[in-house]
Amino acid sequence: MEITGRVTADAVVHKVNNNKEVVNFSIAINDSYKPKGSTEVIEVTTYINCSYWLNSKTAQWLKKAAIVQLSGRIGLNVYSNAEGKAMGSLTFHSNSLKILAFVKRTEQTENSGASQSAKLGEQPETADDLPF
Repeated sequence: MEITGRVTADAVVHKVNNNKEVVNFSIAINDSYKPKGSTEVIEVTTYINCSYWLNSKTAQWLKKAAIVQLSGRIGLNVYSNAEGKAMGSLTFHSNSLKILAFVKRTEQTENSGASQSAKLGEQPETADDLPF
């Protein structure tokens, strides 16, 4: 099964038994439809918790708002909450992950890079300093 969605929060790496690492993140899938006989479009968002076991270094690229395409299998977690009510959540166990759109660097990240080069005694390159 393949799904495509937008990452809702930065990915987190968890260590489990035998020092294995899993990357946990969630995605939002947006869809819309128009009910029969209506002109109103209904927007539906489905949130899916995802796990990726193959490479924990992938977590550094799975930032909030990135768009990912996943292949794998879907699972359902069913449990009872504190009031005894039956609850459930979807989990997608990914065996293939492709990042379709990375998150743009923020101004703060760019400024920290400039300050690091200044610490090293280098002049940060500006648009006027380009060789062409």
